[in-house]
Amino acid sequence: MNSRQPQTKTRQFRTLLQSEQLEFICEAHNGLSAKIVEEAGFAGIWASGLSISAQFGVRDNNEASWTQVLEDLEFMSDATKVPILLDGDTGYGNFNNMQRLIRKLEQRNIAAVCIEDKLFPKTNSFLKGDAQPMADMQEFCGKIKAGKDAQADPDFCIIARVEAFICGWGLAEALRRAEAYHQAGADGILIHSALSVPDEILAFKREWGHRCPVVIVPTKYYSTPTDVFRQHGFSMVIWANHMLRAAVSTMQKTARALKQSENLLSIEDKVAPVSEIFRLQNAAELLEAEERYLPRGAEGTSAVVLAASRGEELGKLTEDQPKTMVKIQGAPILSHIVDAYNAVGIKDILVVRGYKKDAVSLPNLTYVDNTEFSETGELASLSLALQSRKGHFQPTIISYGDVLFNKYIPQALCQEQDDYVIFVDSNWQDQTSYARLGGFAECTLPNSRKAFNAKVYLKQLGSEVAPNSIHGVWMGFLKLSPGAAAQVDTLLVELLAQPGNRKAGIPHLLQTLLRRDYPIRVLYTVGHWLDVNSLDDVVQAGNF
Repeated sequence: MNSRQPQTKTRQFRTLLQSEQLEFICEAHNGLSAKIVEEAGFAGIWASGLSISAQFGVRDNNEASWTQVLEDLEFMSDATKVPILLDGDTGYGNFNNMQRLIRKLEQRNIAAVCIEDKLFPKTNSFLKGDAQPMADMQEFCGKIKAGKDAQADPDFCIIARVEAFICGWGLAEALRRAEAYHQAGADGILIHSALSVPDEILAFKREWGHRCPVVIVPTKYYSTPTDVFRQHGFSMVIWANHMLRAAVSTMQKTARALKQSENLLSIEDKVAPVSEIFRLQNAAELLEAEERYLPRGAEGTSAVVLAASRGEELGKLTEDQPKTMVKIQGAPILSHIVDAYNAVGIKDILVVRGYKKDAVSLPNLTYVDNTEFSETGELASLSLALQSRKGHFQPTIISYGDVLFNKYIPQALCQEQDDYVIFVDSNWQDQTSYARLGGFAECTLPNSRKAFNAKVYLKQLGSEVAPNSIHGVWMGFLKLSPGAAAQVDTLLVELLAQPGNRKAGIPHLLQTLLRRDYPIRVLYTVGHWLDVNSLDDVVQAGNF
């Protein structure tokens, strides 16, 4: 193996198990606790059956299925780089179940499993004591052999847990079984005891010697100095359930304090800050990944929705509300527009109201009112919107309050750095709204594969475009850079000073920009939008 490459988790565990010094691993029961154990400096993790079942709220009697345990292990393995030894109970069945378990553990990068020689479903070793029956020794040996035959990684370890002391069979039986399991291929022996003193496990180790590594779990004989274990040549100590027990104790205290005080002051300085949870979850990595992989450009982008007009063409639907509040699929058109902007990260949305303005009151939006909506047009509404920024301009997308669109539209606009960017639908023959929105568009290139890899710009816009020069129809979207927004803010003042422009729309602005040689970038699409301009459009919008 290349020395520069990190060891596999299986190799790491085997190295720990065969170490000439006493090694320690600590219990964990989910991804978060596994991460905490690793950060504490432990070189390995004990995936405790007791703790895993307890965190599910069930008993340690195989009430949690092996597949549920497996799912939990996957989170633990993904969260850590150190090896995990699974408390695999009895192997969750016979030799066949054992083989499938081994294969599934290897798939999830689990380094080792410990199985105990009791009957399925198992009972926790500290319940019922010597009333617990033991598995047939030969059957258990077959289970070990089956597991070793099933493993694909030669470093994967199977630890055989001898329960003879727990079940009241004594030293001779413990030694007999341990030797049989060793001969069957077990990579190590876990000798277990329920006594408060280490007498049984020390007696076992003296007789066992160094035939293979011996693992212990000093939960009951916790007062024994650790040097005793070193002196007797044990290979590994498992701190078996203390992370769960610590968590339970703290949660109980916290819950009681909250119930009694009915405020957070009593516990806030005693619990981890939310920032620590984010750190353990590796939230920083997600933020960095978002920067790397998500489409960029929506940050700091605002939207202006022009929705001041009534929409007389919809008749009775707009008697008491403007068109933007007509419901499509149970929600106002404006709500669908907001959702599309929000989907790409645009939260700063300003809506210009006019007709029946009080009917337009969706939350989390900024509103500017065009009180002269009946005497003015889109340019006046846009001017009010830009003036409300008081000179603090940012990238801005302008759209209409009656045009539905897929999130692809603002997402694509946000990614472009040009000062002026519009969308043109090249399938203009199927659109009926181009006259209202500004007519036909002639561009420097038609929509094609060539245009896909080139920058396309608007040449002219309106009904005067010759039929053989029509490349599409403008869809009602205009994206401005901060500098362009400032330019338009000033230009609108100039244009609106002319009486003939009081009812002018955005197409007039675009035409003015073209005459003054401002380049207007064109993005092509086919569909992904719908101008709700008739009762038929309302019906069609139900399938948008």
